[in-house]
Amino acid sequence: MRVTIKLFAGLKERAGASEIEVDLPDGARVRDAIAAIEHLAPPGLCLVLAVNRMYAGEDQLLSPGDELAVVPPVSGGAPRVHVAIREEPLSLDGLAGFVADPAAGAVVTFDGRTRDVDFLDYEAYAEMAEPVLREVAEAAVARHGLCAAAVEHRIGRVPLGEPSVLVAVSAGHRPEAFLGAREIIDELKDRAPIWKKEEGDWKHESVPPTRP
Repeated sequence: MRVTIKLFAGLKERAGASEIEVDLPDGARVRDAIAAIEHLAPPGLCLVLAVNRMYAGEDQLLSPGDELAVVPPVSGGAPRVHVAIREEPLSLDGLAGFVADPAAGAVVTFDGRTRDVDFLDYEAYAEMAEPVLREVAEAAVARHGLCAAAVEHRIGRVPLGEPSVLVAVSAGHRPEAFLGAREIIDELKDRAPIWKKEEGDWKHESVPPTRP
């Protein structure tokens, strides 16, 4: 199968083109496509990966016609924040790849899963929830000096054992990374307009604080 790989910045200059096409066997994953262009990336260069404009990990399967973007670290070291409300299954590899940074000595992730019941149903006021998630993540980045932060929450039916919320942060040192990840998950549970239905009952865990 043929996959298009989009290149940016230094990778684009080394290739002499903004995109290239590679032929891969059926069942290939992102890491197989990366291996085909490893000569373009200097050793130790941290890359952010996206398949069809969605962040992805190296284990993600590829399909014919997929567009794989290979993105080098953002210039200037500016903190990066990513948030999303999704109906499809969440990928921790994708978030971990997003927060990867050459300046980061620690990456901390949180994976909140459905347990004890066959499934949970989630509903969100997405147009309000995503800005709240971004505000929470940006505040944690500023307060703890994080390199990057990412948070995604799933809505709809989430089966037993599958993640409903993911958080990933990177920082220069582990204390800041742990504190930042804990702050994000605690704040989003308190503030984001997202509701959980368990065994027929909607759970009201907290009342979001009012703002002047």
